[in-house]
Amino acid sequence: MAGCAAEEKTFRRFLELFLREMRPPLQENDPLPLRPLSNLLSEDEVEGECLDLCLQHLYKYNCPCSLAAALARATADSILQTDLSIHQINKTVEDGADPLPQLDSVKFARLVFNRLFETCCLWLKELPYRRRPQPYYETSIHAIKNMRRKMEDKHVIIPDFNTLFNIQDQEEQAFFAVFDGHGGVDAAIYAANQLHVNLVHQESFSQDPGEALCRAFKLTDERFVKKASREHLRCGTTGVVTFLRGRTLHVAWLGDSQVMLVRRGQAVELMKPHKPDREDEKQRIEALGGCVIWFGTWRVNGSLSVSRAIGDSEHKPYICGDADHSIFPLDGSEDYLILACDGFWDTVNPDEAVRVVSDHLQENAGDTTMVAHKLVASARDAGSSDNITVIVVFLRDPRCPQPTSTEEEEEEGEEEEEEEAVKMERGGGEGGTTADIGGKGRGGWPLQQCSAPADLGYEERTDSFTDRTSLSLLGPSLEGRISLIPASAQPSTVLISDLFTSCRPYREEVLPRPRSCVPACQENSLHTSTDMQWTQATTLLGQARRQRRRLTHVSHRWGWRRQGKSRQLPGLLLSDRSTPYTQRYPNQRAGVALPHLAHDVTF
Repeated sequence: MAGCAAEEKTFRRFLELFLREMRPPLQENDPLPLRPLSNLLSEDEVEGECLDLCLQHLYKYNCPCSLAAALARATADSILQTDLSIHQINKTVEDGADPLPQLDSVKFARLVFNRLFETCCLWLKELPYRRRPQPYYETSIHAIKNMRRKMEDKHVIIPDFNTLFNIQDQEEQAFFAVFDGHGGVDAAIYAANQLHVNLVHQESFSQDPGEALCRAFKLTDERFVKKASREHLRCGTTGVVTFLRGRTLHVAWLGDSQVMLVRRGQAVELMKPHKPDREDEKQRIEALGGCVIWFGTWRVNGSLSVSRAIGDSEHKPYICGDADHSIFPLDGSEDYLILACDGFWDTVNPDEAVRVVSDHLQENAGDTTMVAHKLVASARDAGSSDNITVIVVFLRDPRCPQPTSTEEEEEEGEEEEEEEAVKMERGGGEGGTTADIGGKGRGGWPLQQCSAPADLGYEERTDSFTDRTSLSLLGPSLEGRISLIPASAQPSTVLISDLFTSCRPYREEVLPRPRSCVPACQENSLHTSTDMQWTQATTLLGQARRQRRRLTHVSHRWGWRRQGKSRQLPGLLLSDRSTPYTQRYPNQRAGVALPHLAHDVTF
């Protein structure tokens, strides 16, 4: 079909650009594209670490979601068939320590990136991946370190779970999780990399995902406790997981990270967090010989304010690793899910969270770009000083009216599928290609937006992390538009022609003229107007610079925007971070993300 052909063309184009950007096979002294966050790996960590490194690196270049999952799976399978003994570290076994062979994580990461490069080269010659139709969930993520010294939260987004684990005999599945570390980030990193791998390997996974989730939590806890003993780690993490299989939602959790479902605009409770002030948790702890003491809040043995977690070996068995789970059938009336850590839920109640999301969607015509950002800001404004991570997973298109009944929804879905089939038979039609890539029977919604499975960038960020990676690379037609998209446009599409100018982590040179953010067939016809706009912007910049020097002796940094990166007309922006957001950008529409400035030029 036309849609599949267009998708294959998109995949091949991505591979060409990715291989052009990626360095040749890494040598021993070459820097790694991503730095592993742990120094040592055991054999049972290999698959999760490999998948995480591959997905992180591919998503950094806006790789299509399904292609990234398939490449990561192929690379991991190749690694698992390799003799890794040459990368093992011989360490002296201490008394009582587990003599488990361990790998140097840096050498292992170098092997993974080289193998990924080889896989991409092979796939460019002959693309073996065949797309399976699947639903996609538009996802908004925002996380901030807030007032804490370190960022100890991690999150996981796997919208194409079946492709990532090469599952052929199940309905379409998706995995979303938030982990809130304490006492260090190691436990949260471990859980974010390993829990979904442990889930798939459970015998009960195919028949009973809820039981498999609980077993995966328990196994992850046991293995991390051993790792903590070997490496002298003293930390733990809470976690909440939502696993979507077809029209069934499975929820599993440990500790006080929570998920909330919103159905027809009303909050629906899915779980009760594990806190020491729960009567059943208090009784369990006291029956084991522990105690619950008030010390600013209720704490286990006067220490931790959660009663269950992964890790915290020095607090076992009072802090146990036994997860709870719930199952919820979905009938199509569900709006979205909100997953967040306690830094959010301690200051924002469910009704307030629903109001924030509803107000944002109404003010921005259903645009979900800054939904998670608004929720995080509401928690911070309410007094939260903890790390805050929020994931909003939309289960239906927020731009469409709420279905009145399940029967009407099914009828509408059948009509949409028929319309899509007619469009594809006619050669794709307007929006036909996007619909085929965006999902089955969704009319092109959403433009896939999600984060990499476990973010590796927190340690280098001083304040916050917002992941709005657009994974639908075709996007709406730009026919009749100039090459600079106004700020009012929906900021969710990255075009193939501008794929790597929008994400160039290693390149520092300044291009003499910015690339056009339009398809190649339209770019030539717009060169004249583009050059005139750029000349005008340069003239304005020079005039402003001379005027500013006449008015004051104080020097400021002025920012300019590359045409391929900006979604506004080129203009002047003060980069004074101390000025409040609303004063710095008075014309910025509420709830719309300000595009990232790729370069700052100092005069």
